[in-house]
Amino acid sequence: MEGFPILTVMTFLPLAGALLIMLVRAATAGSSEDTGSNAITAGLVISLATLVVSVAALTAFRPSVEGYQLVEETAWFGGISYKMGVDGLSIALIVLTALLMPFCFLASYSSVKERVTEYVVAFLILETFMIGAFCALDLVLFYIFFEAGLIPMFIIIGVWGGANRIYASFKFFLYTLLGSLFMLAAVIYMYMQAGSTDYTVLEGTAFGWDPESSPWGQPQTWLWLAFFASFAVKLPMFPVHTWLPDAHVQAPTAGSVILAGILLKLGGYGFMRFSLPMFPDASMFFQPMMFVLSVIAIVYASLVAWRQTDMKKLVAYSSVAHMGFVTLGLFSFTEIGVQGAVFQMLSHGLISGALFLVVGVIYDRVHTRDISAFGGLVHKMPVYAGLFMLFTMANVGLPGTSGFVGEIATMIGAFQASTWAAAGAALGVIFSAVYMLTLYRRTVFGEFNPDLQAKIDRGEISLPDAKPLELLSLVPLAIGVIVFGVKPSLIFDITEGASARMLALMGGG
Repeated sequence: MEGFPILTVMTFLPLAGALLIMLVRAATAGSSEDTGSNAITAGLVISLATLVVSVAALTAFRPSVEGYQLVEETAWFGGISYKMGVDGLSIALIVLTALLMPFCFLASYSSVKERVTEYVVAFLILETFMIGAFCALDLVLFYIFFEAGLIPMFIIIGVWGGANRIYASFKFFLYTLLGSLFMLAAVIYMYMQAGSTDYTVLEGTAFGWDPESSPWGQPQTWLWLAFFASFAVKLPMFPVHTWLPDAHVQAPTAGSVILAGILLKLGGYGFMRFSLPMFPDASMFFQPMMFVLSVIAIVYASLVAWRQTDMKKLVAYSSVAHMGFVTLGLFSFTEIGVQGAVFQMLSHGLISGALFLVVGVIYDRVHTRDISAFGGLVHKMPVYAGLFMLFTMANVGLPGTSGFVGEIATMIGAFQASTWAAAGAALGVIFSAVYMLTLYRRTVFGEFNPDLQAKIDRGEISLPDAKPLELLSLVPLAIGVIVFGVKPSLIFDITEGASARMLALMGGG
């Protein structure tokens, strides 16, 4: 792979595919042929090609080699460069991104009927921006990819979302844009001070810390807060999480999968890649605040999830709670806590993506997500019920699933740093069992809902068990949840070097 720009190819392959689809669409304008399914098939093929390239990059990656690999660098202007590179953290998130995208297209065959070509193009462009953000080693380049991802997701929610899609899309856009403007100001300041936006130059001790001075008079403090404003909204952390449930409820199924599976991870990735290594002393100073906000997010979001009547909103609040474990582990500043946080991000991508696909399957049949409208689905859809059970248990953190590994590792790390924070997180685990098992009991167990039976008898709806395309999306995710739960070293071996390097930079701050 030496000399081959595999990261650039992987990043811009979806964008090139989107341009090709638009060219074909323009060339066939006016044709009577239905191109909807053809466009989704084209998007699926392009996303699979991107997955193949990402796996090739993972194969070329050497976990035992310290630092960044597959580095590509070209001077841009001033001290700013087009610099791409990966470590264990970024390559794992890139593969997760490339893995989830084909499932999004598989889930769209039956659910998307209008402006299908534009829908596919939006997702492919979004994939380019997400992968680019995980590869970027220059702050300006990262900011461009990070912010550009808002545009296709804004369009996806606003065009193909639910009844209140306009409100949800603007709320999502404004929250994330406002937070990121603070980060842009910090990047400009850092460039003016250091003369470079190369992350490898700025990490560690580029901005010193005087232990004799007030923390509020230190540049690190304010730079940390500027980056925090952006990453906290994206994650999202309490109390800037309110955009997420609205966005999830209104987004199409595939939009929710990417939103929960990947876009939220940009917040956790940002903390680990930028905030902690570049501003180590400020990160230490704000550790108590991060513990408080993490525990509040875990407990509060779990309690709110318990009272939801919409299946999708329940899973959305569950995501807020589970992202609380990520920040809890990262700011424990322990090896097992940081490793657990990274594992939690990857595991949550699989589990939350699967849960939103599960909700999408039943919504496509019944056209409602109201929990009270269901009951006894196991009698009509036993295979679906079995898969739903697996992902429910994984979300609860059942041993043997990937959900357990991430949660227990972050809590062990948190316990080493703060007993009360670990105790608060443990409450969240209990509450997650309450709301997820309540959801499963009310929708799957018991007698089959007579109102649904009446609609079936009148021919208004049908409830076939999981279809082949649905199984093609859900079964690989189920396998991943079990395999990584039984053998977590498959992930830990890849991410260990990145976690250790970050902690070393923290110690040198």
